[in-house]
Amino acid sequence: MIALARPVLGLSALSALAGVAWLSTALLASPALTLHLSSAVAALALGIVILLRRKGTGVHRLLGRIWVALMSVAALSSFWLTGLREGLSPIHLLSVWTLAAMALAVYFIRKGDVKRHQRFMVGTFIGLAAAAMGALAPGRMLYRLFFGA
Repeated sequence: MIALARPVLGLSALSALAGVAWLSTALLASPALTLHLSSAVAALALGIVILLRRKGTGVHRLLGRIWVALMSVAALSSFWLTGLREGLSPIHLLSVWTLAAMALAVYFIRKGDVKRHQRFMVGTFIGLAAAAMGALAPGRMLYRLFFGA
C-alpha cells in the first residue's frame, strides 16, 4: 500500500507545481486577478482574527478599517475580472452588495447601532468565506492550483 502511495504523491506534487506555474502565468497576465486574490485572501485571514478578538477596542477599529479597505479592493477589482464571458455577469452583483453592506455597517456603527453593524460585518465575512469556497470548487482555477486536477 505504501508503494502505491508514493507514485500518487509524486504525481500530485507534479500537478501542484504545474498548477503553480499556470497560476503564476495567469497572475502575471492579469494585475486585476493578482489584486483581487491577494486582497480577498488577506481579508479572509484578517476577518478570522477580527472575529476572534475582543470587540470595541482601538485595535478592533483599526483592524476593521483595514478589513474594509481590503474588502473594497477585492470587490472593486472583481469588475475587471470577466472570466469566460465578455463584460459583467450576475456574480458581480455580489461585489455591489459587498460594497453596500460595508457602507451600511460603517454607517450603523457611527450611529451607535452595534447590532446592525455586527450583522452586516458578519454577513459580509460569511459571503467572503462562501466566495472562497466557491473559488475552490472543482474545475475552478484555485481548485486546479491546490489539488492539481
